[in-house]
Amino acid sequence: MRPEAEAELAEVIAAAEGPLAIQGGGTRGVALDGAALSTAGLSGVTLYEPGALTLVAQAGTPVAEIERVLEGEGQRLAFEPMDHRALLGTTGDPTIGGVIAANVSGPRRVQVGAARDFALGVRYVDGTGQVIKNGGRVMKNVTGYDLVKLLSGSWGSLGVLSEVSLKVLPVPETEATLTLSVASPETAVAAMSAAFGSPYDVTGAAWAQGAVSIRLEGFAPSLAYRAERLTQALATYGEITLLEAEDSAARWAEIRDVEAFANMQGDVWRVSVKPSDGPAVIAAAGQGTAMLDWGGGLVWLCLPEGTDLRAALTGIAGHAQLVRGRGFPRFQPEPPEVAALSTALRAKFDPRGILNPGVMG
Repeated sequence: MRPEAEAELAEVIAAAEGPLAIQGGGTRGVALDGAALSTAGLSGVTLYEPGALTLVAQAGTPVAEIERVLEGEGQRLAFEPMDHRALLGTTGDPTIGGVIAANVSGPRRVQVGAARDFALGVRYVDGTGQVIKNGGRVMKNVTGYDLVKLLSGSWGSLGVLSEVSLKVLPVPETEATLTLSVASPETAVAAMSAAFGSPYDVTGAAWAQGAVSIRLEGFAPSLAYRAERLTQALATYGEITLLEAEDSAARWAEIRDVEAFANMQGDVWRVSVKPSDGPAVIAAAGQGTAMLDWGGGLVWLCLPEGTDLRAALTGIAGHAQLVRGRGFPRFQPEPPEVAALSTALRAKFDPRGILNPGVMG
């Protein structure tokens, strides 16, 4: 089923007699039971006000289309959503509805916030077929209960997005990345923490394939000054190389999309912890290949198939998501109190339990 309008989407959901497997571009690797319901037919930018830094698009609009529209005005989606296709071997086009539904956020999240922080408003259809609007189309009109953030990251289990309103930001004049060879994750986290603790406005810090990458963005004179001072501040961690402009952007696209794991065999896990616990997660895994993003707070692991990572991480507070692989729930099981709240919310939004049932399990 591929409705071409919001009213048609509502009719499909209202008439559904069983589970619906909802997807946008089908690039996030979620396989669910139920009748396939695609939002790809709800496509197009319906409002763009560059001066107000706001854009409204139907949920099935490809992210690439939105990026082209924004590029024409020197603006961007500052939370730089990950493209999962290389990592998961999927095809299709990532959609903005899928980005918000999964709260897909990239390396710049530590500086500007997550995808949900840029969602000003949504229109969605709940499990009864009712169309609901929440939030606003521009920043000054965002009022009411913040269902926007509740829908963000719900993976279609509370409602099917039909339209999203977003805050966008200007593209900086230029960027540069400081890189240094660091063998251990402990030293890498120390270097990244020093960078984030500096006054030089770091917009990304990651460790992959034995190298720390630290990103700076802004006007060229300011960036040159900050890069020089930060190089001096981090000199004790090793020799620093500078990647500029396009080379810097290419490095962060690789980090964002976890391209290093794309051709590796094994399960891929995404673990969110406090940055100081990043090395402990790697040590507890005990095998495989690791990457760190968000200054150490996001750990990517490629492990042998069937590895029970969550059991190995007992005692480390955080959230382990199975991004690629089988045999375990996709998301970290919730404590009983939280699970009860989640169940009650889903019962209100989707009384029949037909919207992506089991996606959060």
